[in-house]
This record gives sequence, C-alpha cells and structure tokens, in this order.
Amino acid sequence: MAEAADVPAILVVVGASGAGKTTLVRRLEAFQLPGVGCYYFDTIGIPAKDDPRFATGEAFQAWALDVWVGRITSNEDGVRVAVLDASVRPTAVRDTLARHRVPRGDVVLVDCEYAERNARLRGPRGQPELTTAQMDCWAAYLRGQADALGIPVLDTSGVSPDDSVDFLRERVAGLLGAASG
Repeated sequence: MAEAADVPAILVVVGASGAGKTTLVRRLEAFQLPGVGCYYFDTIGIPAKDDPRFATGEAFQAWALDVWVGRITSNEDGVRVAVLDASVRPTAVRDTLARHRVPRGDVVLVDCEYAERNARLRGPRGQPELTTAQMDCWAAYLRGQADALGIPVLDTSGVSPDDSVDFLRERVAGLLGAASG
C-alpha cells in the first residue's frame, strides 16, 4: 500500500441505475481538473451469473469495491482526488475506505424520482430491463442509508446534468483543499 501522504482522497458517487451518477462523473471528468481522476466501477467487468464467488450482488459489490479502492490507493495515476462511480451500499464504502486506511474519503448519493429514473432507463439509456421493482427497492434502500448516515444526496430530478455537476465539483474542491492543507 502507498504511504498515507500518497493516498488520494476518494469520493465515491453512489446511486441506482438511471439516477445520473455516471453522467455526472463523466461531466466532471470532462473538466480535466488538475489532480483529479475519475473511475468507473463497472469497467472492472461483470462476473458470470454462475460464478460461485458472487452468489449475491452484495458479494460482487464488496469484492469489486475492494479491488477498486486497492487500485486507487496504490495511486499509479498520481491523483490527489479519485472519484469512483459505483452502485454500492454507502456502508460498504465507509467500511472499505477504513479497511484501506484512506485518510480522506467522502460518499455522495445521486438520486431522483422513480418515474424520472425509469423514464431515463427506458429512453436514453435503452435499458428497460432495469425498470424493475427490485431496482426501485435498491434506490429506496440507498436513500434510506444516505438519510440514516447523513450522506449528502444530489437529487437530479428535473435538473440538468450541467447544473447537477457543480455539486460534485464543490465536493472535489473540498477534498482538493483538504489534500493541500
């Protein structure tokens, strides 16, 4: 593991499919902020449904989050702040950051109204198979965890991505400031 001074701050952007997290992280990445790297959870690959290591989605999420935080803390990219787009439980993020001894970490939930999220999935995303009661329950669970843990919520309902990305830029600026201090 890298020395604590070399470990970047990590902002994990969580949310259900269609809430807008990937769109916002891509918009943030387009600003090419110095010292900021953006990473995408799903690029690690989704395992086969019959892979016994991942009998549950939670097992896959825990494994993949651990892999990502390990990669980020090795800081091969030399970033000061890493932003990770991930659909995982906020408690898993906090546990994983603590286990990897990340000195500065933050979690933000990107959320929106069910009807809007499902319309995005059916329309622009082209993934109508994700408009399920299970996904609605996942979104509600994430919102409940964020509320219980005091995690900031970025509600993208009726708000353009250009307006929403400013919230993430502010969170990153705060982490950059903390990294400099």
